[in-house]
Amino acid sequence: MEFWISFEKWFVLISIALLLGLLIMNIVPAALAFFILASVFLIFNIVSVPEFLSTFSNSALITLVLLLLCSLAVEKSVFIQYLSRKIISDNEKISFFRLTFITSILSAFINNTAVVASFLGVVSRQTTIAPSRLLIPLSYASIFGGITTLIGTSTNLVVNSFVTKAGLPPLGMFTFTGVGMLVAGLSLAALYFKRNSLPYNPPQSTDESDNYFLTVRVEAESDLIGKTVRSSKLGELDGLYLLEIVRADRLISPVSRREVILAGDQIVFTGSVENVHLLQPFQNITLLGGDSASQLLKSNLVEVIISNESELLYTTLEAVNFNERFSASVVGIRRGNKRLTGYLNRIPLRTGDALLLAVSDNFFHLRSNETNFHLLDKPHQNSQRILSVKKSVFVTLAFLLVIILSAFELVPLFKGLIVLLGALLAGDCLRLSDLRWRFPFDLIFVIGSALVLSIGLENSGAAAMIGQAMMRILPENNAYLSFVVIFLMTVMMTEIITNNAAAALSMPLALQTAESLQVSYLPFVVGICFAASACFMIPFGYQTHLMVYTPGRYTVKNYLRTGWAVSLAYMLAALVLIPIFFPFHS
Repeated sequence: MEFWISFEKWFVLISIALLLGLLIMNIVPAALAFFILASVFLIFNIVSVPEFLSTFSNSALITLVLLLLCSLAVEKSVFIQYLSRKIISDNEKISFFRLTFITSILSAFINNTAVVASFLGVVSRQTTIAPSRLLIPLSYASIFGGITTLIGTSTNLVVNSFVTKAGLPPLGMFTFTGVGMLVAGLSLAALYFKRNSLPYNPPQSTDESDNYFLTVRVEAESDLIGKTVRSSKLGELDGLYLLEIVRADRLISPVSRREVILAGDQIVFTGSVENVHLLQPFQNITLLGGDSASQLLKSNLVEVIISNESELLYTTLEAVNFNERFSASVVGIRRGNKRLTGYLNRIPLRTGDALLLAVSDNFFHLRSNETNFHLLDKPHQNSQRILSVKKSVFVTLAFLLVIILSAFELVPLFKGLIVLLGALLAGDCLRLSDLRWRFPFDLIFVIGSALVLSIGLENSGAAAMIGQAMMRILPENNAYLSFVVIFLMTVMMTEIITNNAAAALSMPLALQTAESLQVSYLPFVVGICFAASACFMIPFGYQTHLMVYTPGRYTVKNYLRTGWAVSLAYMLAALVLIPIFFPFHS
C-alpha cells in the first residue's frame, strides 16, 4: 500500500511533466493533451468518476462559457465597427494612444481576441502609418486591459474556477482593478518609450501577388482539350498548384477536378517561378505575362489570417479539401515576414498564418469563416452580421447592467448571464447558429481537464509534497519569496505554452503553497492571473500575438526587442504592488 501511494505521487508528477513537454513542443492541441491526461487519471482511479464529472459542471467554468457566448453579441455591435474606423489618424503618436487606450478599455470587458480581430483589418490595411508600428501595441494593450477585471481575460476565470473548486470565496468582478490599472499604466508607459524599437514594415500590397502566378493559354492543337483536370495531371504538379481557369473573361474558381479543359482556356497556377519547367511536358500551351487574366484574378483576391479557433490548425489544405470546403483557392501563404514556398497543400497551418485566397462569391456567405479566419481585405463583405444601432444599444446596456449588478453583488454573474443570453436570443441579437459555430469546446476541455489534474495532485499527495519541498528550499518559510518563485515560474511557462495552460498548471501549486505557509491565498491567486498574462517576448504563447505576427510582417526578434522592457516593467510593478493590495497576513 505504501509503495502504491509513493508510486502514485511520482506517476502524477511525471505525467504532468510530460504534459508540459507536449505543450512546449506543440505536438498536439492543448485541449487534447489535457483531456487525455485527465482520462488517464480517471482510468487509474487517481480521481473518482464523481470528481471527474464535477469539474466539467463547475459553476465558474459554466460562467466563463456563458460570458464568451454573450460577448459574441457585443462583438457584432455597430459601435465596435465605428471605433475601428476612427482609431487611426495622420499622427503616429496620436494613433498609438487612441489604439492602446480604446483597446485596453474594451479588453477589460470583451474577449481580447475579439477586440484585436475588430481592429486588425483596419490597422493592417491603412497606408498612413506602417502597420508594424501599431500591431504589437494593439496586442499588448489587449493584455493590459484584460488584467483589470475578472472577465477581462479567460485566464482570470480559469483561476477563479480553481478558487471556487477549492471551496474558497470567489474573486469579485473588480477585485484586482486597482492593482491592474497601475500595472497596466506602468507597462503602457514602458511600451510608449520603447516604441522606437518597433520595425517599419510597409504593408504588403496584393499587387505583389504577381510573384505567385503563372498563366498559360491552351492552344487549339493541345492534347489537353477535352480532358478533365484530374486526367490531365495538371492538378498534380509538385511545386505548381492549379488555381483558376479564365474562360472568355469568366473566372472559374475554385477549379473542380472534374472540370473539362477547353481551347483558349487561360489556366492560372500558383507557385514559384523556378518551377515553370514542370509545364514543359504539356504540348501546345503558351506561357503568358501580365494580361487580362491577371487583372481578373486580382479582382477576387482576399487575405485572411488563420484564427486560434480554426479547424485548419495543425492540418494541411489537402487534408481538409480546402477548395471545396471554403469555395476558395490558396494563392500564397505567409508566416511572419516570410512567404512559404513549396507544395502549399502539404504545409501544416498555424495560428496567425496569412493566406492569400482567390475566392468565389460564395466565400463571403460561409458562416464557417467566422471561426476559421480573420479577414484583412474586404471587411464589409465579412460573413459576420453587424447589429443595427437599436440592437447595439440594447446589447451594450444589457451587458453593462449585468456587469454592474454582479459587481455590487445584487445578482450573481451566472444568473445575470443566463438571463442575458436568453434575451439576446429572443431579441435576434444572437442566433443559435452563432452559438454553434463559436462554442468554446477547446476551452472547456482545457479548464475541466486541468481541474481534474489538480484533484489528482491533491488525492495522490503530490501537491502536498511539492508544497513541503518549497518550504524546505526557501529560507524561513518566506511567503514573499514563494510568491516571487511561483510568479516567475508561471511567466516562463506562459511565454512557451498558452496562458490558460500556464495558469492551470500553476494554480494547484499556488493554493498548496499558501495553505502550507498558512497565509492568504489572494496574493498567490492574483499573482497567477497577472503572471499568466505576462507574455510579451515570444509571439507563440499568446493568441493575439500570433494574430498580428504575419500582418505586421514581424520576426521573433521584433517581439524580443520591444517585449523585454514591457515585460520587465510589468513584472516589477506586479511583484511590488500585488502584496501591497493583497497582504499575506490580513
